[in-house]
Amino acid sequence: MSNEQPTKMWSGRFREPLNQQFESWQRSFPFDYRLLPQEVAASRAHARAIAAAGILTPQELTTMLAGLDRVLAETTLHPSLATENPNAEDIHHFTELLLTQQIGDLALKLHTGRSRNEQIATDMRLFVRDSIDTTIAGLRQWAQALIDLATAAGEAVMPSYTHLQRAEPVLIAHWLLAYVSMIERDCSRLEDARRRGNFCPLGSGAIAGATLALDRNIAAHTLGFIAPTPNSMDATSDRDFMLDFTQALSTLGLHISRFAEEITLHATAEFGFLDLPEAFSTGSSAMPQKKNPDLTELIRGKSARLLGAATTLSVLIKGLPLAYNKDLQEGQEPVFDAADTIAGMLSVLPQFTRALKFREDRMRIAATTGYLNAMAAATYLSNKGVPFRKAHEIIGNAVRLGLESGRELNDIPLTELQPLSPAFAEDFYASITVEATLDCHDVLGGTARRRVAEALASAKVRLTSHG
Repeated sequence: MSNEQPTKMWSGRFREPLNQQFESWQRSFPFDYRLLPQEVAASRAHARAIAAAGILTPQELTTMLAGLDRVLAETTLHPSLATENPNAEDIHHFTELLLTQQIGDLALKLHTGRSRNEQIATDMRLFVRDSIDTTIAGLRQWAQALIDLATAAGEAVMPSYTHLQRAEPVLIAHWLLAYVSMIERDCSRLEDARRRGNFCPLGSGAIAGATLALDRNIAAHTLGFIAPTPNSMDATSDRDFMLDFTQALSTLGLHISRFAEEITLHATAEFGFLDLPEAFSTGSSAMPQKKNPDLTELIRGKSARLLGAATTLSVLIKGLPLAYNKDLQEGQEPVFDAADTIAGMLSVLPQFTRALKFREDRMRIAATTGYLNAMAAATYLSNKGVPFRKAHEIIGNAVRLGLESGRELNDIPLTELQPLSPAFAEDFYASITVEATLDCHDVLGGTARRRVAEALASAKVRLTSHG
């Protein structure tokens, strides 16, 4: 028997070579090369575990750890690795090949007591955990940009919308803080996904558990996991942590897309509420006057990729029997793509948000015309003792009177209002100014000026406490 290292990690049982086309097609190394940092970290942890089990001497452990460090330090993570290392089937095989170059046959001891099934499950958990941390950091930067923009807006007003029709005046800051609330839920979902997936599969073997009496806590604690996974079959086949991650990203993508849609609408000539930052816009090759909202349109489009990743994983996993199946290899690329997509989106969103300039005069006009104070007017009558259902009808009649005569509610004199209800008095007009209309929503979470100031201060504290 040859003393040379086999070209495959599993080749002993086989006599026929792989079909070359199949071999190239089934390789995962062209995309899982990026797991090298996670593979090296997991291998270091496993080395410590097998050393504690007596497989490695203290000197061998030192040599192996140093060799793994050199593998990572001397390798540039780039897609060209796949063509430069045609014999590497996957990231596990690649790492073993390079470690053998560094420390010789001692490298072959590293696979004692482990399987690639548990290795990839561990590597992907580490990758997802790192991606969650990066995503949360990016979200907090975007939240800070929104909070800064809300602070700068002060008590400037804008119309709010239901059914895409103007509804009531709100503070611009109140609108921006709505997205901060979404971001906080997104962070919570990601943090929850991180906790739920933060368990270590190492020691699970191929399916039934390691064949050595390993102390699994060594690897788990070395890698910062909460504890080892409790069931070897589940550990090697579980991809819930990837599904949790991509599903959280899909919801986050929906929130970012909604923000992008509103900015796109508000930047149109029909709304005219803001000017698109030129640094984040492009023009038309045919129409010289155009300034197009490329960033917000791309973000809307890229959110579809996040939704697609979660859907792909769901469909992939739903029919798989326990435990590991080669199908699971197809789950890596959607996760990588989702992580890259959200990282790209969050790399530009904070800067873009800070660059937004509102046309506050136009927004105020839109917020103070079109009977957006009708709710406040009905509240005025209700506070005078008129049942709200009746008050609603009376103000509806007043709005009809205004529509027919081209006047806002505050322009209709008492002589015309009092026939609709004797409850109307001189204090009516003070109760339907834009400031009064805002402040009548004086409840926790409302757009009253003092409530928004409190909400803004609270958001700043929460963001700082999590920073």
